[in-house]
Amino acid sequence: MKNILIPTDFSSNADHAIAYAINIFKCERANFYFLHAYADEVYGPFHNLDKEPFEKQRQIHSKSSENKLTKLVNDTKTKTHNPMHKYEMISSFESLVDALNNVADSKNIDLIIMGTRGATANSKITFGSNTVQVFKYVKCPVLAVPDHYDYSQPKKILFPSNYMLPYKRRELKLLDILAGEFKAEVHSLYISDFEDLSIRQLDNKKFLEESLPHARLSFVRTTVDNRAKAILAYINENKMDLLVMVNSRHSFLEDMLYQSTIDEIGLSPTIPFLVMQNLSR
Repeated sequence: MKNILIPTDFSSNADHAIAYAINIFKCERANFYFLHAYADEVYGPFHNLDKEPFEKQRQIHSKSSENKLTKLVNDTKTKTHNPMHKYEMISSFESLVDALNNVADSKNIDLIIMGTRGATANSKITFGSNTVQVFKYVKCPVLAVPDHYDYSQPKKILFPSNYMLPYKRRELKLLDILAGEFKAEVHSLYISDFEDLSIRQLDNKKFLEESLPHARLSFVRTTVDNRAKAILAYINENKMDLLVMVNSRHSFLEDMLYQSTIDEIGLSPTIPFLVMQNLSR
């Protein structure tokens, strides 16, 4: 039984992510939790007002959130008719990151699936500010789905790695499950000008291979120009279906997320992007 958490702001991008989630798990028993976190909606325009109107606004947003979630759950049940799927709604007066972390812990969530941009995001950027914050701070695997991506089974998965950091088996387990379910190729892309690996890199590479027994795993290398450009070029040239990276301490992804601005993190994949968190939870 999979536990899947899907945050929603009721935008078309969020609806698209829900459709992707239901498709990718259509042959598995799964619990889907639809979450709407509305604290920012309340605090935004009313943080300077006294307690009475603030509490009134909180109640208004709470009721609106529950009504919209109820409609979303009912509409989803009507569209899917999948007896293996169950749906629950969670309305939370918290920030999105806090709500996701709390629900991930309390419901033992396996995966968060969300859109890359929300209702108000600039159409010219790939990842909205909420998505970037979730990548950074939510301690659970996160799959971000571009709003114009038409669902297809992830038959070809790209997993860039420099083999410098040790992986945790529980993070790699999700990748192995997906690869096994869809009989997928996993391309482990090493971006370096040098072919030879250190003993540490060889050990981590071997651990990766042992941890993905159900994947059709291959190891490939490309030279360094710009790592983000190298990843995007490989996706386009090899028609990949899913990009997977680990957000661990001192990793390329962490550097990219923390050193870049919200508007441009330097990576703009046109395919779903799975970020696995190599962090304690």
